Amino acid sequence: MSKHSLKTIKIGLVVKKDLKAEEKANELEKWLISKKVEVIRKEYLPPNPMFSDKIKRTAPSGLFCVLVLGGDGTFLTAVRWIGDQSIPVLGIKFGEVGFLAEISEDSLFDAVEAVLENRFSTSPRMRLLVKVFRNNKEIACESVLNDVVINKGTLARLAHIQTYINDHYLTTYRADGLIIATPTGSTAYSLAAGGPVIHPSVPAIIMTPICPFTLTNRPLIIPDTSSIKIKLEKPLSNIMLTFDGQQGMKINRKDTLVIQKGLTPINMITVPGQDYFDVLKTKLRWSGGRV
Repeated sequence: MSKHSLKTIKIGLVVKKDLKAEEKANELEKWLISKKVEVIRKEYLPPNPMFSDKIKRTAPSGLFCVLVLGGDGTFLTAVRWIGDQSIPVLGIKFGEVGFLAEISEDSLFDAVEAVLENRFSTSPRMRLLVKVFRNNKEIACESVLNDVVINKGTLARLAHIQTYINDHYLTTYRADGLIIATPTGSTAYSLAAGGPVIHPSVPAIIMTPICPFTLTNRPLIIPDTSSIKIKLEKPLSNIMLTFDGQQGMKINRKDTLVIQKGLTPINMITVPGQDYFDVLKTKLRWSGGRV
């Protein structure tokens, strides 16, 4: 370990609820402790379908980094735990290849050794800041790394979603829902709904309607400097707003959503030899090799 670490290093650990991942995390924790590293392990909390400020728990300040053992869902949980802090995060994938995990389980200890020795760089990933206003009062404020989704219930009729960009009326989507995604989130739900793949370094926001009634309503890419305002045109019940698939809340015609680029990105640790396009073509099963 390098000389910079004479004082105790604290590292956060977020682990998927999975026997294999938990066993590896226990092994990693013992190894880190043997190197005089203090480990702060986040307790597992499943995604909560209903939004509540009361259950927000933020990672302690002063963490050197956060290590995530699991898939993309676990990574998003870790990002919410980090909050608006500039703590770098490294994902270690278990099971299927994910877009957010940087390294495989086999490379775990070598990668963490490199991190402890400061042999790594970080890549900033844009987040979206989502605010919900009801009767001109802010009732929710969340940051998302992947996406914010407006979705109707299974039996509900089409949602009518009035959409404005920089206070200029764009259209009213008649659809099952609407996804507002970051470039990082372009390979998640937005992609499944027919949206484009956008490299994480491209300064853009993606708007992807879900099963639009009008077939000419196509995904739209707008500058990341844009402010998006959304209202429901008709008083429908069972319309949900979800943040990164981790938490949700019911919204109604009285609500106004304001979505724009967040002030603080997430700093993802990158290691040599891993290329975004290799992960992309492997996950999407394109020709050209595997990671």
